[in-house]
Amino acid sequence: MSLAGKTAIITGSNSGIGLGVARELANAGADVVLNSFTDRDEDHALAAEIALEAGVSARYIKADMSKGDECRALIEQASACDILVNNAGIQHVAPIDEFPLDKWDAIIAINLNSAFHTTAAALPMMRKAGWGRVVNIASAHGLTASPFKAAYVAAKHGVVGMTKTVALETAEEPITCNAICPGYVLTPLVEAQIPDTMEKYGMGREEVIKKVMLERQPSKEFATVEQLGGTTVFLCSDAAAQITGTTISVDGGWTAL
Repeated sequence: MSLAGKTAIITGSNSGIGLGVARELANAGADVVLNSFTDRDEDHALAAEIALEAGVSARYIKADMSKGDECRALIEQASACDILVNNAGIQHVAPIDEFPLDKWDAIIAINLNSAFHTTAAALPMMRKAGWGRVVNIASAHGLTASPFKAAYVAAKHGVVGMTKTVALETAEEPITCNAICPGYVLTPLVEAQIPDTMEKYGMGREEVIKKVMLERQPSKEFATVEQLGGTTVFLCSDAAAQITGTTISVDGGWTAL
């Protein structure tokens, strides 16, 4: 489908899933706004690269997703938001009785609170335009849990709950809100972890991927950022106009267990 004439803002999108989603939206014709908390030449170069490749307008806007005022300023500075993809996120692993307070606060702020602030700022723009799509990148951990990930699991469950609420509040408007729940995704960050994991377990690449990293993912294959981008594009299509307030799992069967 064509998203020509639409403006998409993707938080946390200078790498990984966010960048993959931004590229797919741009390839579908949407003008895109990339975001992260840095303001480097390479961040702006990424936007220029996408603009050249896809033939769309692409910008990079710095905003720290741990700060509510900067989340809202991102939307305002973009000046248009037909598609909002709340993707920014961080992780920390520790037992709950040892979980650092600063890590808890940061994960809740970036993974959950930021989506509240950006959505609240974007909805008036969508209503004025008469069309809108909110796509929240949640996680399999928005539907199930793992030990030692209390903040992440709590935040992603919160994202799924907020998705349903926004969908109900916009149900009679041409605006939808859905959550994508990925399992393990092959991002540059995950790729960089493979050699150390191989060394730790004394296994080859394929064995450590299937037996260790993808132990809970029945397909034994990573999802890709392109697949998540394609799912996002679908949720922005006319075919998905009556899909709202729900989750779509891209997890190789994880949540079917």
